[in-house]
Amino acid sequence: MFIDRVEITVASGKGGAGCVSFRREKFVPQGGPDGGDGGKGGDLVFVVDPNADTLSRYRGKRVYKAQNGAAGGSRNKTGASGEDLALSVPPGAQVFDAKTDEKLLDLTNVGDRVVFLKGGKGGQGNVHFKSSTNQRPTFAQRGIDGETREIRLELKLIADAGLVGFPNVGKSTLISAVSHAKPEIADYAFTTLTPHLGVVRVGEYKDFTLADIPGVIEGASEGRGLGLEFLRHIERTRVLLFALDTQGVLSIAEQQEKLLAELKKYSEELYGRSRAIVFTRTDADPSAAKAKIAEYFKAKKLKPKQDEQGFESYEDDETFYLPISAVSGYNLKDLVFKLDKLIDRAKNANRG
Repeated sequence: MFIDRVEITVASGKGGAGCVSFRREKFVPQGGPDGGDGGKGGDLVFVVDPNADTLSRYRGKRVYKAQNGAAGGSRNKTGASGEDLALSVPPGAQVFDAKTDEKLLDLTNVGDRVVFLKGGKGGQGNVHFKSSTNQRPTFAQRGIDGETREIRLELKLIADAGLVGFPNVGKSTLISAVSHAKPEIADYAFTTLTPHLGVVRVGEYKDFTLADIPGVIEGASEGRGLGLEFLRHIERTRVLLFALDTQGVLSIAEQQEKLLAELKKYSEELYGRSRAIVFTRTDADPSAAKAKIAEYFKAKKLKPKQDEQGFESYEDDETFYLPISAVSGYNLKDLVFKLDKLIDRAKNANRG
C-alpha cells in the first residue's frame, strides 16, 4: 500500500542518572566519593534512504523512542550512552509539527543523516560535588530528559517532470512505454491510485525521472476525487507535461483550461512552472484526433507544422505541443528528447 502521510510521536533518549558511591578499599579509610556520570541518551535521527519509496513502515506503530543512557557506576564509571534511533525515510519526505503545521525538515538528499532530537545529557556523579566543606556528598544529578515531539511525515515525490491529466487519458500507458515503471492499466477511471516514478533514458549516459500522478478531476484543489491527495507530488517537478486526450468527451482546449484552473487554485507557484503538452491516444481514431488537434491550434492562433502522417505539432523556445501514441510508439522518441531539453532549460533557469 502506498502511504504518503502519517502522524507519529518521536522522542530522544533520556540521559542516565549520576551515581552516588564512595570508595571502599582496604587501607583506604577515607576513600571519598567515586560515583560516575550517567550516559548520554540516544539521538532521534532521520536518514534519507534511496531504497525506501513510501512511509508504510510507520503505519502500524505510533511511538518511536531512542534508547536511554545508562546510569553511572562506582569507581568513576560512566554509564553507556543510549543507542541512536535512525528512522529511514524516502527522498522527498518532509517533517511537520503535527500541532502547528510548521515545516521542520525537508529531506531531499540521498544519504543525508539529520539529527532531529538530541538525547538528554547524563547526570554528574557525586564525585563532582566534593568540596572542602562537603567531603561526603550524598547526591548526584539525575539525567536530563530527552525531547518528545508529535510530528507528521509527508512524502513529495522528487521528479524532473510530472504527468498531469484527467483520469484514463493514457498517462500510465505513456510512462510504462518510455520508462521501466509498471503502473496498473485498465479501461476505467482512476486506474492509477498511487503515484509512480519512472526513469527515462535519453542517451547512454543521461536520463530523467518522470512522475505519473493520479488523474486530476475538476474540483481536485477543493478535495474532490484523488487529485488533492496527490497534487503535492508534482510540487517538486521542474516541468509539467499535460496529457490531453484526443478521444475524450471534452475538447482538448477544455481539458487544458480545467487542469490549469485546478493547478492555479492549488498553488500559484505550481501554475507558473514550465509546461508542455502531448495529445494522447491518437491511434484510437486518427481522423478524429487530427481534426481535434487542428481545431485546438486554430483556436490558439498557433502555426503548427504537419508531419507525413498528417498530424500537426508545434514547438518554440518555451514549450512544445506533440501528438503521440503510447501504444504504437508514435513520436515517443521525439517526446523524450524534447522533454529532456525543456528540463535542462528549467534547471539552467533555476541556477540563474
